[in-house]
Amino acid sequence: MQKKLNNVEKKRISPYVTAFIGATITLIGGFFLSYNYVQAKKVIAYDYMANAFYNGKEVVTEEPINITEEEDVKKPVEESKLPDVVTNDYIGYLIIPKINLTKGFLDVRSTENDVEKNILVVDGSNYPDTDRGNLILAGHSGTGWKAFFNELYRLQVSDTAYITYKGKKYVYKITNIYKQPKTGKLAIYRDYDKTTLTLITCTNNDSGTQTIYVAELVSVE
Repeated sequence: MQKKLNNVEKKRISPYVTAFIGATITLIGGFFLSYNYVQAKKVIAYDYMANAFYNGKEVVTEEPINITEEEDVKKPVEESKLPDVVTNDYIGYLIIPKINLTKGFLDVRSTENDVEKNILVVDGSNYPDTDRGNLILAGHSGTGWKAFFNELYRLQVSDTAYITYKGKKYVYKITNIYKQPKTGKLAIYRDYDKTTLTLITCTNNDSGTQTIYVAELVSVE
């Protein structure tokens, strides 16, 4: 009987081993609990990298975006009023909750308004406070810190996007999503009686086309 008890004692797990196993389980659990938080902060990290480390470091993205808006109807009468002083600070933010995207944009005249550094405010755009205007933003898809629009492919018609600008929040609903070949020009199909937001990026898993997302303004908060 004593011999059996001795064998049982020998087979007992060391307290140190037990503590190690417990710590390992705790760490693994903590990792999974924090995964969603890390994913939500990924875009913010990209934003930081874009402003701090864009100086010539090579990353992998889709082909460069080259955009010219083709318009066959009248332009809005009212034009955006640009400030006299051009800064390299963000003047507004694009927010799309569905894909956890929050990204600033700059004055169209800024030297940092570059698709290789930030999301690009396309020349000829109107800012959100322009009645019947069209704010056109372009960004890379693919991989790397500058692929700010990589998750746009998840968007659908009726999804919501927001622009914050000059202390106001502009609420948009996506009304049209379509593709066009990469030819250096894009036709933007929108209602010119509406104030719109247009997002442009390379098509997911299709290197020959770009996808255009047109959203209409529904309210201002």
